Amino acid sequence: MGIVFYPRYYEWIDEASHIFFDKIGLNPGRLLRERGITFALAETGCRYFRPGRYHDEIEIITELEELGEKTLTLRHEMRLSGNEVLLEGYEKRICVRRLEGTTFEAVSIPEDILTLLRDHLQR
Repeated sequence: MGIVFYPRYYEWIDEASHIFFDKIGLNPGRLLRERGITFALAETGCRYFRPGRYHDEIEIITELEELGEKTLTLRHEMRLSGNEVLLEGYEKRICVRRLEGTTFEAVSIPEDILTLLRDHLQR
């Protein structure tokens, strides 16, 4: 069996982030439609410990690691069954407001959203 091509991990991390936001009530699409803001990807990275192989069952654990005035950092860990760590990754996202078309500007995270996020911050 072949190994998983590394860009796939970034797709899975992005999907895990959207699932995290949905679970805590911050659906990114709805935020953009209703409030004109979303959390855009600003930085990402991964540290690989071993290759994943096709048909491996992988669990992704996502946690809110840092929270700032305009940014947040999500930490992701992918594990194989048996808890063997496959990789650790992160995404730094920035709160942005849509100005016009595809133009956005960084803005402070609204207080009600900060309060919700603080409840999910890993300490």
